[in-house]
Amino acid sequence: MSQNNHHNSRKFRVHFSKKSITVIVLALVIIATGILDLSFKEKKEKPVIIAEVAPIRMVPSGEIEHGDMSKKQVIFTFDAGAGLQSGEKILEVLAKHHVKGTFFMTGKFVEANPDFVRKVVTAGHEIFNHTYDHPHLPTLTDAEIAAELNRMDATLVGAVGSTSIISTKPFFRAPYGDRDERVMNVALKNGYHGVYWTVDAHDWEESTGVTSAEVTDRIISNLKSGNIYLMHIGDNITGDVLDQVFAEIEAKGYKIVSLTQGI
Repeated sequence: MSQNNHHNSRKFRVHFSKKSITVIVLALVIIATGILDLSFKEKKEKPVIIAEVAPIRMVPSGEIEHGDMSKKQVIFTFDAGAGLQSGEKILEVLAKHHVKGTFFMTGKFVEANPDFVRKVVTAGHEIFNHTYDHPHLPTLTDAEIAAELNRMDATLVGAVGSTSIISTKPFFRAPYGDRDERVMNVALKNGYHGVYWTVDAHDWEESTGVTSAEVTDRIISNLKSGNIYLMHIGDNITGDVLDQVFAEIEAKGYKIVSLTQGI
């Protein structure tokens, strides 16, 4: 605005009384409010088509089944509730690729393998709750579900040492992926958010004839940003394929991160 125009505009405003200015301001506010209200109603009336973004899935509220899909990264999680076949190999591969791993352990696994658990903690990996003895949680009472989670947490603290600041909170994974809304709500009341998975590698089906090649193909062919992969310690396949799988994923430009880093 030029100096003349600026000066004229000031002169123009002076001709109005304070009462006139107040009336004009109120009128403008009323008009603006009406316009905003109409705009809001128009937006409100437009239907939101969720199906165009992603298929609607009936999953328990608050459950995590993938990480941040806006970043080119994936999450590997390892369930530990049975044997230790691939345990040491997993730690070797995580160290080789400078990856922070995520483990869901049962209390009984911790009791049976305290030295391995301490190695996991010392290496800076994450340990979360997989219950104490791997039950089907929907068959238990609320109190029993809470006891499963709390007993596992206490077992981990006991194995690692009471002087260590460690807890399995805030995440748990239901054994067998068997959960319902009640189970999830009880877990939340006890400080745990449920974690599912995006891709089950099916390494646990080794005894039924599933091969290392099939597991590798399932992981690589389903590669997408934000994937949470489910693998297990208690089989040989995971240890056999993990280094190759990590190398292929990294070669495609993806970063492999832990659960807390990737959500």
